[in-house]
Amino acid sequence: MDYLIICLVAFLGSGLTFFSGFGLGTILTPVFVLFFPIDIAIALTAIVHFFNGIFKLILLGKKLNKDVLLKFGVPSIIASFIGAYLLVQLSDLAPIYTYTIFEKTATIMPIKLIIGCLLIFFVLMDFLPTLTKIEFDKKYLPIGGFLSGFFGGLSGNQGALRSAFLIKAGLTKEQFIATGIVIAVFIDTTRLAVYTANILKVQSQLNFPIVIAATLSAFAGAFLGIKLIKKVTIHSLQKFVAIMLFIFAVLMIAGIL
Repeated sequence: MDYLIICLVAFLGSGLTFFSGFGLGTILTPVFVLFFPIDIAIALTAIVHFFNGIFKLILLGKKLNKDVLLKFGVPSIIASFIGAYLLVQLSDLAPIYTYTIFEKTATIMPIKLIIGCLLIFFVLMDFLPTLTKIEFDKKYLPIGGFLSGFFGGLSGNQGALRSAFLIKAGLTKEQFIATGIVIAVFIDTTRLAVYTANILKVQSQLNFPIVIAATLSAFAGAFLGIKLIKKVTIHSLQKFVAIMLFIFAVLMIAGIL
């Protein structure tokens, strides 16, 4: 069942990336959290996200805008190291509070509290009308790159912020998608470099066949997504996913998940 759930989410998440504010990492991370510790779940999501990004780069890479990539991408890379390092440090902190609910012990962990709050923030950016319309002037691209990279390294979720800044960069749809993909690959590469030490420490606990299966499912989703990019609108689906992510984030903050 865990294979089916993770692969289905990877397939849908990868396909949705082409026409929604939600990225693969945003909806795959919570699912991995069901089966792995939060820091490992984020790292494994980064692996799937990275290889899927490479695949998408092959499909659309030629459309990227080099000027925007330089102004936005370089700060993203630097900040992703900071975010990923902070994640590693937070994962070792002691629980904040432990309590019992419905005969189940719930533990509020600092890392889950932070990641849960971030998830709620990113959900709101994609869900609330006032926030979905947020756009930033082109001159703020370096700042946007830094913020996007930092949150990408810390939580694996940076698509909403990246979109908010890049939407004002005067890019075509293809350039917007391709440039975002390249930046995501850069961020994934840098944060994986930081996560690697932690992954190696617990490699005996990891289920790499699931990661491989999720990656292949994401490939399939990306391939289908690029075929349907001009035909599909998914506004209602975005709202559904946003609601589910919000519920998951609240349960994570509460220490129930």
